[in-house]
Amino acid sequence: MKYTQLGRTGLKVSRLVLGTMNFGPQTDEADSHAIMDAALDAGINFFDTANVYGWGENKGRTEEIIGNWFAQGGDRRDRTVIATKVYGNMGADGEAWPNHDKLSAVNIRRAVDASLKRLRTDHIDLYQFHHIDRATGFDEIWQAIDTLVQQGKVLYAGSSNFPGYKIAQANETAARRGGTIGLVSEQCLYNLAERRAEMEVIPAAQEYGLGVIPWSPLHGGLLGGVISKEVQGGRRASGRAADTLADPAKRAQIQAYEDLLDKHGVEPGEAALAWLLTRPGVTGPIVGPRTAEQLASALRAVELELSDELLTGLDEVFPGPGPSPEAFAW
Repeated sequence: MKYTQLGRTGLKVSRLVLGTMNFGPQTDEADSHAIMDAALDAGINFFDTANVYGWGENKGRTEEIIGNWFAQGGDRRDRTVIATKVYGNMGADGEAWPNHDKLSAVNIRRAVDASLKRLRTDHIDLYQFHHIDRATGFDEIWQAIDTLVQQGKVLYAGSSNFPGYKIAQANETAARRGGTIGLVSEQCLYNLAERRAEMEVIPAAQEYGLGVIPWSPLHGGLLGGVISKEVQGGRRASGRAADTLADPAKRAQIQAYEDLLDKHGVEPGEAALAWLLTRPGVTGPIVGPRTAEQLASALRAVELELSDELLTGLDEVFPGPGPSPEAFAW
């Protein structure tokens, strides 16, 4: 495994991040524990979750599964950088009692204590804001985070799904307050098929020293060889991938992508991950393997070297938006 610093911090993390969103809803506890053991054995030390994972009446279940894994000992907790998130409504019926969601100081304090209990740990390494809260100012948010840092419950704070201007606003507020390190990471939707983050989000993250953690690196399976799998009688596309393939122009684009990689003898899913690892500012993509083979494929991507010819070809199939403001102004 290869490692890098998380943004401007001294925290060293693996270039792949283990995503746990499937733990509970799609992967049972025993298999989830086996995947986490395999990831740790392979050198992946950065695990990502959220308080709402488990979904519906099982919100919090994913954190509980991770907590039970930590409780098995064997230095599992000490070897793991655990990242979780706050913002979502934790009510099983979808209705939040006032102050039981979003980023008020009241909810942040309540949510972090609940996550610590489920995770069976005394601190969270990276506490991420799952979404912007338009009703809560950053002075209040940072006051709450500063208190948690002083209490030893949280070490670093990060954002998720933030626009560029909110990254700037958050860190300018932190700088003005003094003594607050501010955001150290941004977790955003970013992959070959979805490159809008290159216009504002990633430049803002780089300017303020945030590590970029892409989620959905295969764009819901779309970049994992979905067409060839259909032809071979394998698993059919669903969700975002199926919606995209219903558009003839998009389907042709994905076919061109798969043809390009077939020409170079590279597996599509591995290429999509390896491409992200070449992008400026990217710490590491989040991978959510459901099987040992999917984990092995992700690990191969870390060592995969993409040729200049292939990188050029990928840019031709999936052109980026270009820099801001030229991308939309000229």
